[in-house]
Amino acid sequence: MNVDVDVAVIGGGPVGTLLAAELRLAGAGAVVVLEQRSEPNPHSRAFRLQTRTLELLDQRGILKRFTDTAATWPKAHFAGIHPLLDLAMLPSSHPYALLIPQARTEALLNKRALELGAEIRRGHRVLGLTQSDDRVVLRIEGPEGEHDLSARYVIGCDGGHSVVRNLAGIDFPGSGGTVSALLGDVVLEDPSALPIGLPGTLRRPEGLLMAVTLEEGITRILTTEFGPRQQPAQSGEVTLDELKAAVRRVSGTDVELSNPQWLSRFTDSTRLAEHYRAGRVLLAGDAAHVHFPIGAQGLNLGLQDAMNLGWKLAAVVSGRAPESLLDSYESERRPAAAGVLRETRAQLALMNPDPSVDPLRELFADLLAIPEVNLHLSEMITGLDVRYPVPDGSHPLVGCRVPDFTLHGSGETHRVAELLHGGRGVLIDLGADSAAHRAAVPWADRVDLVAATATVGAPAEALLIRPDGCVAWVGGGAAATEDGIAGLETALDTWFGAPVR
Repeated sequence: MNVDVDVAVIGGGPVGTLLAAELRLAGAGAVVVLEQRSEPNPHSRAFRLQTRTLELLDQRGILKRFTDTAATWPKAHFAGIHPLLDLAMLPSSHPYALLIPQARTEALLNKRALELGAEIRRGHRVLGLTQSDDRVVLRIEGPEGEHDLSARYVIGCDGGHSVVRNLAGIDFPGSGGTVSALLGDVVLEDPSALPIGLPGTLRRPEGLLMAVTLEEGITRILTTEFGPRQQPAQSGEVTLDELKAAVRRVSGTDVELSNPQWLSRFTDSTRLAEHYRAGRVLLAGDAAHVHFPIGAQGLNLGLQDAMNLGWKLAAVVSGRAPESLLDSYESERRPAAAGVLRETRAQLALMNPDPSVDPLRELFADLLAIPEVNLHLSEMITGLDVRYPVPDGSHPLVGCRVPDFTLHGSGETHRVAELLHGGRGVLIDLGADSAAHRAAVPWADRVDLVAATATVGAPAEALLIRPDGCVAWVGGGAAATEDGIAGLETALDTWFGAPVR
């Protein structure tokens, strides 16, 4: 097929650059990222990577790049209610949040994409999009003027106001904003003037106020005003005077602010793309879902989108898998996004400063003190509770993230996460019978076959793991039976395409 590139990723933020890296790692040819900004965004809305994202970065062997420059915190909040969520209880090798600015995450993923051979073009804006049976043609405005770029597939990672989504004709239903929120990274002249802490630390009938120290001398201030108390919706850039006025309304005091580093506005508009794919155009990250930002769920949700889509699209582009594999992207990730949208709406409803909400918050405080409830909500906000759709009767692990246990084989010891560094599928055979191993040999060009023994923690005798760390098949005592091997071959064919025989 005579096209300029195999995949064009529109949007050079964390989601777009991780997608480009995953595409290249999994064998896609020419991959280009088109970013409208001429320089990286120095500002960070999100400051946290959640446990499931940390597991995925670990499975690619790049987690240390992120942890070397960031602190960890074994806690999180649910609607700012105490007691806090205890992430240390999570069944993970990474039971904590990583406190890292989004700008730093973007820079590290940008470097990763370039290392793997993706091209990143800055100062390029999409003006038009036309797709046919075998390609998508983009009309681009770049530093040297307008030009066309053809690609086999296009992925819109260009945010909540996605140009790609609009041009592809994908609906974005949901609800508009009901709150008015302002964010400012400023110098707070008197640090004792505002309480420093979690969202909703200052919760008054007039609204919510959060103040967090970002670095020495710089404080992030976030105001949220609800319902009839909120000010008329405004547009355009936020001014320092506007932020000061919001702080005064919510806190009831005048606070001296100066030297704004970044000012922004947003609402609780909550929307989910009707579809994640229209022909050869796909969506990921905020282009597919938006919600009120509580705990960086949007960033983490988008990064997990990228890890799900990258290897699948690369397999299709390289001819190893049929195009129908892409249908699983929407069927898996759209329900995951719907769950996050429900959870963030629930948190914001609990944060509403109306006194009628107080009894509900008191009840949730009692519930959070119950370890099982605390763990349930911790798994929910960190993405560990996601199970992708599977056929009835499937093993409980199928569709879930793989546990990170330790393996011994060929004189070496490895964690399961280390086996996924190459972005390939993995078949782990821990049983004495190698029927599963023999059955998978025809797929050895795309699936690593690992015969080993395991320490305590192995959930089954045999596991087929997708490149995104999701369990695709489980073999136990029946692994060597005719039905067990047929199930393995079906899973291999479903996720990795027809074998080479």
